[in-house]
Amino acid sequence: MQHRPPPVSGPLAWVLGLALVAGLGAATPAGAENEYIRVEEHLARHPEQRTLMAAFAERVREPAVPLATPPEAPVRIAVVYPGLQTSDYWRRSLVAFEARLGRLDIPYELKAFFSRPSVDVDLQAKQLAEALAWEPDYLVFTLDALPHKRIIERLLARGEPRLILQNITTPLAEWQGHLPFLHVGFDHVQGTRLIADWMLERADHRGKYLMLYFTPGYVSRMRGGTFAAMAADHPEVEQVAAFFTDGDSDRAYRATRRTLEAHPDLTMIFASSTDVALGALRALRETGKQETVLLNGWGGGAAEREALAAGGLDVTALRLNDDNGIAMAEAIKLDLTGQARRVPDIFAGDIALITRDTSPEATARLERRAFRLSEPSPEAP
Repeated sequence: MQHRPPPVSGPLAWVLGLALVAGLGAATPAGAENEYIRVEEHLARHPEQRTLMAAFAERVREPAVPLATPPEAPVRIAVVYPGLQTSDYWRRSLVAFEARLGRLDIPYELKAFFSRPSVDVDLQAKQLAEALAWEPDYLVFTLDALPHKRIIERLLARGEPRLILQNITTPLAEWQGHLPFLHVGFDHVQGTRLIADWMLERADHRGKYLMLYFTPGYVSRMRGGTFAAMAADHPEVEQVAAFFTDGDSDRAYRATRRTLEAHPDLTMIFASSTDVALGALRALRETGKQETVLLNGWGGGAAEREALAAGGLDVTALRLNDDNGIAMAEAIKLDLTGQARRVPDIFAGDIALITRDTSPEATARLERRAFRLSEPSPEAP
C-alpha cells in the first residue's frame, strides 16, 4: 500500500485551476490519430503484455477468491464518472466494482462523483480536486477531453494516487514508460467494427449516411472515426452530414430531422452513444423512416435492449459490462498483496453483437453474463 498523498496544493492545485479557467477546449476527433496506441499495437510493442492480459482476463471471469489477510485500514477509492446519461454503463460498473470488492473481503471507503459527459469538464475538474483532497489510495477517472489529459499528466508525474483510467483501452503514445496503473473498459474500435460490418452489409455497401458524433474528443474519434474510415472503403457509401451532439438526445433529434429533410433517401445513421441513438430514433419515428433507415446503438444497456426488442434499433455492441468493475477490484487485490506486476497495462472486456435478428434466448444468455453482479439495474445517481 502506498503512503497517503499530500493534500491538493501547490502545482497540482494550479493545474486544476488551469483546467477550470481554460473552459475548456476539447480535442477534435480529426487528426492526432497516432496519439493513441491501439490494443494490438501496444501488444506488438510489449509482447509480454499478452500473457499478462490473458491471465488477468481469466481472473475476471472466475469467481472471487477472498483476501487471506485483508488490510487493517480500509482502502480509500475515489471515483469521478460522467455517469449522468441514459446509458447505465457507468452506474452498473460502480455496482459491479463494489460487489466484487465485497466478495474479495477488501475493506474500503468509496466516494463517487457524477457529472454529464465532456460538456461538464469544469464540474469534473472541481470534483476531481475534491476527490484528491480526500487523499485516496486509488482514483478511477476517464479521459475524453483535453483538460482531462493535462490533469492526468500531473497525477502521473506525482505518482499518487494509483490511477485507473476507465473507458479507455488505448494508451497515449506520449505516456509510454509512465502509464497509469490500469486502463480498463471495452475497445471502442472493436465494438464499432462489429457494428459497421453488419450495417454496411445490410445496406449492400451503398447509400447515404448521417454521422452523429458524441462530444469532440476520444470517444468520437474511436467510434465515429472508425465507422467513417470503414465506410470510406466503399465508393457507393456517402456521408452526407455529420454533427457533434455532446451526447445530448435533443441535439441528435434535431440533427436527424434536419438531415432527413435534406436527404429523404438516407440509408443509415451511425450514433456514437445511447442518448444519441435514442434522439435519432425519435426523429425516425416522427418521420416514418424507422423501417427504412438503419440505426445502431452502442453499449447494449437496458434502454438500447428495449429499443431493439421494440424494433427501434437495428444493432448494438453489447459490452459484457460488469467485467470492468470486476477488473478494477481484482487489480486492487493484486496491488494489496504485492503482486502489482501481474496487473496488465490494459484490460479490454468482451463485446458481443446484438441485432434485430438475435433471438431472445441468445440475448438473455448474454445479459446474464454481462450483468452478473449489477442486476437488477441500479437507479441513476
